[in-house]
Amino acid sequence: MELPVVVGVDGSEPSMRAVDWAVDEAVLRGVPLRLVYASLWERYEGTALAESLDTPSEQVLADNILDSAARRAHHRDSDLKVATEVLPEDAVSALLHEGWNACALVLGSRGRSGVAELLLGSVCLAVAARADCPVFVLRGSHDNQARDGMLRRIALGVGDEQQNAEAVRFAFKEAQRRGAALDAVRAWRCPVHESVDHPLLAGAPARLHEERAVEILDSALSEFAAEYPSVELRRRTAEGPARRVLLEASTRANLLVGGARRRQGHLGLQLGQVAHTALHHSRCPFAVVPQRG
Repeated sequence: MELPVVVGVDGSEPSMRAVDWAVDEAVLRGVPLRLVYASLWERYEGTALAESLDTPSEQVLADNILDSAARRAHHRDSDLKVATEVLPEDAVSALLHEGWNACALVLGSRGRSGVAELLLGSVCLAVAARADCPVFVLRGSHDNQARDGMLRRIALGVGDEQQNAEAVRFAFKEAQRRGAALDAVRAWRCPVHESVDHPLLAGAPARLHEERAVEILDSALSEFAAEYPSVELRRRTAEGPARRVLLEASTRANLLVGGARRRQGHLGLQLGQVAHTALHHSRCPFAVVPQRG
């Protein structure tokens, strides 16, 4: 069974730009595209009205939006198999359910001003934090560069060793799929309280932290570097807060990849501070990859 790329549309320009990205993702993967619109029109317009009208106004709106999105998708790639559906749920619940049977979700964040453009919509944040599959999040300023060989550099933030595997594998697969170079970065810091007086740090207090970052980076990448030998891999460690290092990496990449740990039975937003910051401020589309455990 081919799991589709799923994109949520609401008629806004960011969601339509997400359709473009989703088309390219589906073509790259050789899978169908599924366009969904979440609507609770029966709840808000009332069942009596729904029964008295052949097509309630909200349903007409939903159908029109999906038809427009489907035409846009076929205009971008006429051979792509496209399915559409109106889902009788709130947007977050609908997209989370879709993620159970999708190879990826694609979301466009809706910003209506210069300030709003810097912030992430509540739907995007909630879905990225809880989805069962990888989620591509695009803000309004993110140009679509997935097709025609335009995507040439992917940035990967490497966190703690036990939380890396799924995001690292995903990043290697995406790099191979696109013929892109993979820039893997690990941040490190020398705590302020450590000084040259410490017996283990005499002469070079920062060097041990940097060497440890190199070890973590090599450990996280070695297995997948061997599995994907055609991928051009660039390893880099950088001193500073992980959030700042990752945002800097996003300025030189066409896609940023990070992991988000999923804890069974935990219903809250399951995003670390680094991923949360990247979702709000990344300079390129951000792929959030769920990590079990």
